[in-house]
Amino acid sequence: MDLYDQAKKRLLQKGQSLRDFASGSLYYGFHRAKGGWTYREWAPNATAMHLIGDFNGWDRSAHPMTQLEDGDWELFVPGEMPHGSLVKVQVTANGRDFDRIPLYANRVVQDPTTGAFDAVIWAPKRAYRWHDKEFLRKKTTPPLVYECHIGMATEEEGIGSYAQFTKNILPRIQKEGYNTIQLMAIMEHPYYGSFGYQVSNFFAASSKYGTPEELKKLIDTAHSMGITVLLDLIHSHAVRNTSEGINCFDGTEYQFFHAGAKGDHPAWGTKLFDYGKDRVLHFLLSNIRYWMEEYHFDGFRFDGVTSMLYHHHGLGVAFDSYDKYFSMDTDVDAVTYLQLANQLIHEIDPAALTVAEDMSGMPGTALPVRDGGLGFDYRLSMGVPDFWINTLKTQRDEQWDMGRMWYELTTRRPKEKNIGYCESHDQALVGDKTIIFWLADQEMYWHMDKASQSIVIDRAIALHKMIRLVSFSLAGEGYLNFMGNEFGHPEWIDFPREGNNWSYKYARRQWSLADNGLLRYGDLLAFDTAMLGTLSGNRIFGRPAQLCLLDQDRKLLCYQKGNYLFICNFHPTQGQNAQFDLPAAGTYTQVLSTDDVRFGGFDELCGPAPQTATQGENNTLQWVLPPRTAVVLRKKGGR
Repeated sequence: MDLYDQAKKRLLQKGQSLRDFASGSLYYGFHRAKGGWTYREWAPNATAMHLIGDFNGWDRSAHPMTQLEDGDWELFVPGEMPHGSLVKVQVTANGRDFDRIPLYANRVVQDPTTGAFDAVIWAPKRAYRWHDKEFLRKKTTPPLVYECHIGMATEEEGIGSYAQFTKNILPRIQKEGYNTIQLMAIMEHPYYGSFGYQVSNFFAASSKYGTPEELKKLIDTAHSMGITVLLDLIHSHAVRNTSEGINCFDGTEYQFFHAGAKGDHPAWGTKLFDYGKDRVLHFLLSNIRYWMEEYHFDGFRFDGVTSMLYHHHGLGVAFDSYDKYFSMDTDVDAVTYLQLANQLIHEIDPAALTVAEDMSGMPGTALPVRDGGLGFDYRLSMGVPDFWINTLKTQRDEQWDMGRMWYELTTRRPKEKNIGYCESHDQALVGDKTIIFWLADQEMYWHMDKASQSIVIDRAIALHKMIRLVSFSLAGEGYLNFMGNEFGHPEWIDFPREGNNWSYKYARRQWSLADNGLLRYGDLLAFDTAMLGTLSGNRIFGRPAQLCLLDQDRKLLCYQKGNYLFICNFHPTQGQNAQFDLPAAGTYTQVLSTDDVRFGGFDELCGPAPQTATQGENNTLQWVLPPRTAVVLRKKGGR
C-alpha cells in the first residue's frame, strides 16, 4: 500500500486524477490539427525519426520528426492524410535505420501477399454514432459470461467477422440467457493461432474481423440487448516481434520490457513489461482508458495475472503456503500496476467489471484497493475446472468423492467474489479435452443422434448437465462458459498451423449441431438455457450455500441456496431416496430436473416421485432420484 501511495504521488500532478494521467492516446499517435495532422511518438533512444507511407510515396526523407524533451518526437504534416493511408515510422538508433509500426496506431493491417504489416490512418468522414447512452449495467447483476472469439464464431472454415457475430451470434447469446460477453483476441496480434494472447499493437482492434466501426456496432448492439461487454486484456506480456510489435521500438529491449533474460517469458516466448517504469505505466493505463472510451467496453478480464504477480510467473510453483504469496518472488511493481489499473477503471466507470485470471489464489485479489486488495471485482474459480478434469481423468464414477466435490466448489477467499465455471476455452484447446470429450470420447462421432442407443452417451449427457448445475450454483458469485461448450461442442480448438495444413476446420463453432433437432447437442443446449433462465434472476449468486445432506456411499449431495434446494444423486447405477432436515419450513416444488425429457433425460421423476414436497412431522423432506440425476426445488412464495 505504501508503494501504491508513492506511485500515485509520483505520477499525478496536484489536482490530477488517474484518468487525467492516462491520456497517452490523446497526445501520441495521429491527430487532426488546424491545416493538417500532428504525429507524436515516445522513443528515448532514437537519434532520428521519419514518417513514411503511401501519402508521401514512402519517401524516407520527406517528413523528419523533431525531437522534444523526455524522449518525445513530433511532426506536423500539412494538408490531408487520406483515410486508409498506409504508414510506418523509420527509426534511427544505434547507428542503423529500421521501420516500425507507430506505438499508438489504432488500425494495423497485413498485406495478404507479402505478409507485412502497416499502420493505417483511420479517419472516416463520419465518426461512429453510439446509441447506448441509456445502457447501464447494474453493479448488483451477477455476470453470466459467454467467452467469445469473433474469428471462431462461424460455421464456415475461415475467419468470422464482427458483422457476422453481431447478426448471428449476439441474438443467440441473448436467447440463451447470458448477460455478459468476453471478447477474446481483439487487440491486434500477428499470429492468429496465438488465440490473441501475443499482442503486437495495443491500441488497434484486430483487422482480421473487420473495421473499428463494425466492432463498435457489435458493442453498441450488445448494449441494446442489455449485454455487458468485457475485453480480454493482455497486459501480462507482448509479442517479441519487432517489425509489427512494440519490442525494440526505439532500438532498445528495455524501452517497455525488462532487459536481458528477465524480459523474456520462459514458457511463452514473449516479452515481459517492466511495471516499475513510469512511462510503461502511462502506456498501459492509457491503453485501458482508450478501450473504455473509444469502444465503450464495460470492463476487462485481465489475462495472465499469475505471471504478472510473481517473478517466477507461477511456473512449477505450488501455492501451498502464504510465504509464497508475499515474498521476494512477488513482483511488487506489478501489484502496484494492477491496483492503479483497477482504480482507473472504476474511476472512469464505477459500474465497470474487472475479473482476474489468477491460478495462484493471491489473497486480496478481489478486494478493494482501499482495503489493501488489488481491486478486482471478481476472480476466476480456476481450481474448479482442474478439479473436474482431474476427477474425470483419474476416477471411476463410483469413486467420486462427494466431500471433495463440496470442498472444491465452495471454498474460496473470504469476501472475494468469484466467477465459477466448470470449463472455459482452456479446456477446449488441442492438448486438453472438454468435459463432454472426457465423458464420451469417440462415441460422440457415432451415437449423438437421438435415434441411437449408447450407455456411454447416456452417461455423458447426464453428467454433463449435473456438473454444470452444481458448478453454476456453488462455484462462484457469477458464471462463465466458452461458446459452444454449453451444448458439448464435439471438436477441440486447433487454429490453422503448419501441422494441420493451415486448416480452419477445428477453429470454428457449429451451432447447427444443436439446432437441427436430430442430435442430442440440442438437449444440452436446452438444459443450459433452462438452467440460466430458472436460476440466474432468482438470487442464487451471493447467497451462502448450506449443506443439507452429504452421503458418500450413496453419492448424494443436497444443499440450499436462498429459497432453492438442490438434490443431486451422482450414483452411477442406483436410485436414491434423499431424506434430510429442511433448512426452512415450507412447501417446495420442483422447478428444474436434469432428467427432463426435454434435456435428453428419461423423465423417470415424472413417475412415482412426487412433484411437490412439504416438510413432515420432523421437518424433513424426502425425494426419490434415479441415478445420475439432479433436481432443483423452490420454496413456495420464495424467489
